[in-house]
Amino acid sequence: MSSVGEILITGGAGFVGSSLAISLAGSHPDSHVIALDNLYRRGSELNLDRLEAAGVEFVKGDVRNPEDLARFDDIDVLVECSAEPSVMSGTDGDTSYIYETNLTGAYNCLELARRSDCHFIFISTSRVYPMDGLRAAAIEEAPTRFELAAEQPAAGWSAAGVTEEMPLTGARTFYGTTKLSAEFLCAEFAAQFGVRTVINRCGVVAGAWQMGKVDQGVFTHWMLAHEFRKPLSYFGFGGSGKQVRDLLHVDDLVDLIEEQITSPDHWAGQTFNVGGGREVSLSLLEATDICARLSGNELEIGAVQEDRDGDVPLYISDTSRLYDHTSWRPKRDAECVLSDIHEWIDSDRDRVGEVLG
Repeated sequence: MSSVGEILITGGAGFVGSSLAISLAGSHPDSHVIALDNLYRRGSELNLDRLEAAGVEFVKGDVRNPEDLARFDDIDVLVECSAEPSVMSGTDGDTSYIYETNLTGAYNCLELARRSDCHFIFISTSRVYPMDGLRAAAIEEAPTRFELAAEQPAAGWSAAGVTEEMPLTGARTFYGTTKLSAEFLCAEFAAQFGVRTVINRCGVVAGAWQMGKVDQGVFTHWMLAHEFRKPLSYFGFGGSGKQVRDLLHVDDLVDLIEEQITSPDHWAGQTFNVGGGREVSLSLLEATDICARLSGNELEIGAVQEDRDGDVPLYISDTSRLYDHTSWRPKRDAECVLSDIHEWIDSDRDRVGEVLG
């Protein structure tokens, strides 16, 4: 493929950022790919060797500090992957890190995009939708999962899932609030300064090299627990494990961002839900079966009846708007996602176990 110039990926040693940087360095060998990261998240240091081997320049820096971004004024593309992604962040009373990273950091990146006149791709989240709206779906209970009812009377829901038209009034976790606020900044920078922005509201993204935890990267966390025989529990919704998330293989997300990078005018000013939809989704109960089969370890899963703050019984992305805009479609199913996670853990067991096991 032809060069797209200099590409800066913030959060470039993280899960999505490193996957994207390595892929772009391979598909655009004449481009200069830079990964900026503060290495705050435990496990991100495992990606440094991979980035170097792929020919990606790694720069240790922090989006919270404008001076760390000042050297990159000649970039052509900025993909903003940096974030504190935990839905539990800030609930302990300290909101400073999530605010400064997700909002101040996004502002600093947008200022860089304005100075550079570059294309700005923002990795956002389905958590921008408010909790009351996400809990308003009409749901039916099936043997292994919750399912959407065919008729959805609540605003922002269709039979296919959550649409971009869901009303945004209400609380949504500090993570969702800071990401939504950054989306508003994207719109202002586009309107006032002509910055070409595209916003991807991602559901669960999963795959190899994700440093999964219970509050972020749940399917990787589930596989890790099976591999290393760690305790697990189904939390909330009667302790049934039937809560559902759609998920997207990180390589499918990378394919989409690649398309956005190479056709910036086609994507400028757009906001899309990005996810696997009903076709690529799992309940925790279903994930348990797959993880047990792949790992060879069956765990006794605990059950906690009470719901947790910030949790919802089901999230499925209605991706109709995205599909009307592009021929891109997810290529990898849920089994493939978990299989790739399992193979990664198995191939790097000592290091992964030391950090995450």
